[in-house]
Amino acid sequence: MPEGDTIRWAANRIRPVLEGRVPESIRTPQPRHALDRWPQRLAGRAVTRVEPYGKHLFLRFEGGLAIHSHLRMTGAWGVYAAGRRWRRSSRRAWLVLQAQGRDIVQFDGPVLELMTEGRTRFDQRLAALGPDILADELDTEKFLRRLRADDPTRGIGDALLDQRTVAGIGNMWKSEACWEAAIDPWRAVASVADAEATTILERVRPRMQRSGELGPRAIERRIYDRAGQPCPRCGAAVRARGQGDENRTTFWCPACQR
Repeated sequence: MPEGDTIRWAANRIRPVLEGRVPESIRTPQPRHALDRWPQRLAGRAVTRVEPYGKHLFLRFEGGLAIHSHLRMTGAWGVYAAGRRWRRSSRRAWLVLQAQGRDIVQFDGPVLELMTEGRTRFDQRLAALGPDILADELDTEKFLRRLRADDPTRGIGDALLDQRTVAGIGNMWKSEACWEAAIDPWRAVASVADAEATTILERVRPRMQRSGELGPRAIERRIYDRAGQPCPRCGAAVRARGQGDENRTTFWCPACQR
């Protein structure tokens, strides 16, 4: 699943093409949007902001409208020079915007909707989100309030996946974050001190920020998907096991993560 850094990387590529400009064309090839009239409703409106928040991306238009996207497991954003071949089939495009000789394409949904600005503020799914791990200023107080309201017996690694606690961390960065802070992801939330919990976020934020600037492929994974390989810090064998109700695989070093 694309995580917060992937969404920020997409926003950083889209922003210089769209922000402050009226798209030259807008197409919604996906059949489920055939009757929604997005091209007509957005015609002549400039994009005022390209705004990532956690795993969500908002393209905000003049007149109080916004396109909201969440890629879940299947979706992707692409920015291409006009005429350049897309990395996915055109049959998988849900949204195509053209501006400045570029195609901005959202592939494979699955969450893509046109909303009013009011709804983006009061939609229960969005209002429930925790602080964005990649916000300019990390709201650690809100993070700790949400964390302490969670099940105290839940493993800290699993708790980091809850977007109501902190927005933008997925399964890969969960493992990387706990490793960076040398915290055992299986420790119950109740046994993790506030200072330890905030350290988990503070240690992983710079790597996620670099990924958002340079692209996820530019950042080396230190422990994720490295089961059986030596830990980069202590040399012990990395382990992997499913965690939480969704049984998402957690990677950790049993020797140096305490």
